[in-house]
Amino acid sequence: MKILLADDHPLVREGVRQVLAQLEPPVEILDAHDYPSLFARAARHSDLDLALVDLNMPGFAGTQGITQFCSRFPDIPLMVLSASESPHDVHHALEAGALGYIPKAASTAVMLAAVRQVLSGGIYVPTGLSGLHPVGPPGFGALQHSGLTVRQLEVARLLAQGCANKTIADMLAMSESTVKVHIAAIFRVFNASNRTEAVLAIQRLPHAP
Repeated sequence: MKILLADDHPLVREGVRQVLAQLEPPVEILDAHDYPSLFARAARHSDLDLALVDLNMPGFAGTQGITQFCSRFPDIPLMVLSASESPHDVHHALEAGALGYIPKAASTAVMLAAVRQVLSGGIYVPTGLSGLHPVGPPGFGALQHSGLTVRQLEVARLLAQGCANKTIADMLAMSESTVKVHIAAIFRVFNASNRTEAVLAIQRLPHAP
């Protein structure tokens, strides 16, 4: 497994490197210290399993760097690692294409769980920081408006909670191929091109009281 870690503070990189070393299987960690070096490293290592990127680094402001990375390297999952715990920053990082957001104040256990969730195909949003609606049962009006079937809605709820396809399949007692069919339908309903866009759309649905 190969992870690209990008942060402009060497001490932060060293600390995160020690945390990531606890992952299984053993992980090779590459460093970048700004957005130009991040892009250069990613271009040279097409076999990256994950990019773990500081939100604010030299080269780009705000989420512009995240947008650029996801556009240039759509096959490399990206997670944001940031000192900011602002729901605004979380929301815009996800909209920019990030598949996860880890506050630097998070514990080692939380960071490892978040990374594992994204590596398994899920999406990670820190509890209480998404600034979005909790995922609960939509009312009948929302169901009619969304166009989702009841079964698709069950998949959508788990998708919005960051569950990977295998987890959804296990929880709903269906095959992974069936889950993929439902997710493809969900993408069409919400005009989403990826899991993050679908999650944001699902979480905007009004919820039953």
